[in-house]
Formats: sequence, C-alpha cells, structure tokens
Amino acid sequence: MDYKKAGVDIEAGYKSVELMKKHIKETMRPEVLGGIGGFAGAFDMGKIKGMEEPVLLSGTDGCGTKVKLAFVMDKHDTIGIDCVAMCVNDIACSGGEPLFFLDYIACGKNYPEKIATIVSGVAEGCKQSGAALVGGETAEHPGLMPVDEYDLAGFAVGVVDKKDLITGENIKPGDKLIGIASTGVHSNGFSLVRKVFDMTEETLNTYYDELGKTLGEALIAPTRIYVKALRNVKDAGVKIKGCSHITGGGFYENIPRMLPDGVKAVVKKDSYKVPALFDLLAKEGDIAEEMMYNTFNMGIGMVLAIDETDVEKTMEALKAAGETCYELGYVEAGEKGVELC
Repeated sequence: MDYKKAGVDIEAGYKSVELMKKHIKETMRPEVLGGIGGFAGAFDMGKIKGMEEPVLLSGTDGCGTKVKLAFVMDKHDTIGIDCVAMCVNDIACSGGEPLFFLDYIACGKNYPEKIATIVSGVAEGCKQSGAALVGGETAEHPGLMPVDEYDLAGFAVGVVDKKDLITGENIKPGDKLIGIASTGVHSNGFSLVRKVFDMTEETLNTYYDELGKTLGEALIAPTRIYVKALRNVKDAGVKIKGCSHITGGGFYENIPRMLPDGVKAVVKKDSYKVPALFDLLAKEGDIAEEMMYNTFNMGIGMVLAIDETDVEKTMEALKAAGETCYELGYVEAGEKGVELC
C-alpha cells in the first residue's frame, strides 16, 4: 500500500501548485514577503503607511451550496470570485482595505487542471479587491467526498485606520440609505434556489426572455466586489456612517446589523426595480414576499447609511466606480429593525 492507492495523489498536488502559480503571481502586493511554497504567508505591515492607529480586520466565508451549480455546469472559473467577495466585502463594511487572502479547497480527488481553474477565480477576486493571494491549501479527501466534488472557503485580513472604522454608532434619524446593485443571487440562498429549480443541465440551459440569458448563466454570475466602490466614496470626502453587506438573511437580518439602538431603516420598495431573477424565483417557488426579503439580496448587494447632505456626492462616486446605485430609503426613530414600504 501507499498514499496514492489510499486515494491521495501527491504528484497531482504538486502539479496543481505549478498550474496555479501564474494566477497567484498576478495578485502580489509589494508588502508580500517570499513566494508560494512556504509554510506561512508573510506580509510586511511596516510598509502600510499613512495610518495613525492601524487596526486589523478579518473575514472568513465560503460559497455555500452554490458550488453544486458549478458542478452541474462544469464551470469552475468564477466560484473563486464568490469566495473572495464574501470575505472582502465584509472587511470593506468596516471601512477596511483587504490586504491578503488565503483559500482552502477540499476535494474528493485532485484534478490539477480543475483546481488551477478554481484558483484562477480566487486570483481574479483578489485582483478586483486589491488583496494578495498569499497562500492556501488543497486537501484531497478520498472516501469523504465524491471524486468530482469540492468545497471552497477562504480567509481575508484587512486594515483600517481606527478613526476611519465604520461602526454605525453615529447613525441618526434623517440619514439616508443608499443601495448598490448586486449581480444576482450572489452566493446566498442557494439551498432555497435548488428547491425551486432542480439543478439539471436541461433546467440550467433553459433560456428565459425576462432574464435575457439562460437560468444557469443568471445564477452563476459571481458576487459583486464592492471594495473599490466604497474606497471611491471615502475619497470623495463622504463619511460612511454604516454599511451592510446583504448576504444570507437578506434585508431583514443584515441591515439592522449596522444600526444603533433607537433607530430603524425604512426601505422604499419602489426606489428600484427588483431584477427579474428574483421575480422568477418567487413565482416558480411560490415564495412569500417577506421570505424573499429575508433570504435573498433582492438586487441590492450593499447598503450604506450616510448623512442626507452627502447623497449626491455618494451617488456620483459610486457611479464613477461603475456601480448602479439607488436612494433606497432613510433612517427614522424606532425599534431597531427594517420596515419595507
């Protein structure tokens, strides 16, 4: 017996690393020390300049059951973007700049080309957010996972000057809510999506006029990364008072996370048009409106709370960053929560 006969191919692991190196190299920052192959990723914090009290931020997440969609479609070059987005968007919510990222891929069998394709998506997400991909792990789990399946998770570290932390503590009645558009379902709610639509090739290849694409193409669209958009807002001189990344739990769970006690968010449903994908989900699954807003992002991937005098500057900065945005609602006195009207 040997390790390969037990189901773990060390040589395939070596090949995976060689194939992914070119993608990793594209994400490097000047603060990264050394290269791929060591036991730890090294990052020189001494090169971070211009901060009086640097505070480290961290975030970790995966892609949930969206990976099932990648399996059926045999499309593995974007799921890594989702993984990075779920981590770095959380860091951006606190006002931070992502510094570096590590991924973890568990698979039933290591197919080097597939693993490298997954990592190419991770690298693309890192490039979009400005984070360096400083390391990761590919673990082969024979007997624990089917040979053609994998799971993907990640971990990011960022930094913010303490005075620039977005805490939500200064949000007050009269402040405005700005919503930034999502690219679709992002990486949340897929357990419900999979109950509504069976994940077969035939179903996913079905073209819908209202979507302008196949169902699979609409669902697999990678999570939008908002790091540069929020940086644009900050550079425009706007103080973001609160920020909420709309993930699992939708509006009802995530928006209150940025609010202090004594205020509530009022969201005007007619302030933007809900994308057709969500209407299709609600119709095909007979899902109540409240459950839709309590599960999905409903076309809004990030919500900002700002002073009412900063609306125009914020909208201009977001549009300059290539984002679609809306004046979503406002803050008023009341029990902490969300009111949709």
